[in-house]
Amino acid sequence: MFSKEVIYEVMSYSVGDTKAGTKMGKLQLKNTEDNTTLNCILWEETLNRLDVKLFRVGNKVRIVSATFNERYNNCLISSLELIEEAKMGLEPAERDEYFNKIISYLEQIKDTELRDFVIGYFEEHADKIKVSPAAKSMHHNYIGGLLVHTLECLDLAKVVIEQSFQNINKDNAIAACALHDIGKIYEYVINTENGLIDYDENFQREWISHSQYGFSLCMTHGFKQVAKMIAAHHGRIDWGAIIDLNQKDLENYVYFVHHVDDLSAKFGKTSASML
Repeated sequence: MFSKEVIYEVMSYSVGDTKAGTKMGKLQLKNTEDNTTLNCILWEETLNRLDVKLFRVGNKVRIVSATFNERYNNCLISSLELIEEAKMGLEPAERDEYFNKIISYLEQIKDTELRDFVIGYFEEHADKIKVSPAAKSMHHNYIGGLLVHTLECLDLAKVVIEQSFQNINKDNAIAACALHDIGKIYEYVINTENGLIDYDENFQREWISHSQYGFSLCMTHGFKQVAKMIAAHHGRIDWGAIIDLNQKDLENYVYFVHHVDDLSAKFGKTSASML
């Protein structure tokens, strides 16, 4: 049953076009009492009345007026109230801190050519890297989310290598962890005024995915093992991987970034307020 007292957390938000040519919002909310998910639709008239800042991921909101289906897991919203505003992401000083920690890892790469390439790329694109999210809705979807996700992958890789896989090429592992999602600085656009994330249409026209971008970047510069780890980091082709890890006779190193990335993505917070 619907209750106006229930507080929901914004999980994701997007706007698309209807067949009639009008705008339609899709909003996914999480019930903060029982963690159930509520999928919501907002017609253009409602969108025009509501402040877009309401839909920031992590916001706590209350449904003032809506029409629900019989199972109360879908609804058409006509009015929302903001209860608690979420943090949009990392503050500038926090972004600098995360960025510098990543650079510290990259400075450990012994291969001079690889080290200069990766550090050079990060420094050249620092402005984009520091604000980019790591996803639109699934994980680390806030300003600076890519920094947090990348550092988590590097921290996890360090522990795994030191504890269990000392025979892996550490230089390539560090580089692949740092660059596996670098295409996301082009794949997504984030509004730094309201924290809302969308896909970049230009990127979608030119590239298949961020994995393809990272793979192509490293292959073009001759770092083939790094490129293969990036190509496999989504695990399966139907999940966006270029190399499917279900293939037979793959080199052991190809699996590495997939598992590190998966751990960070599974446990990564979707709201910066939760950090």
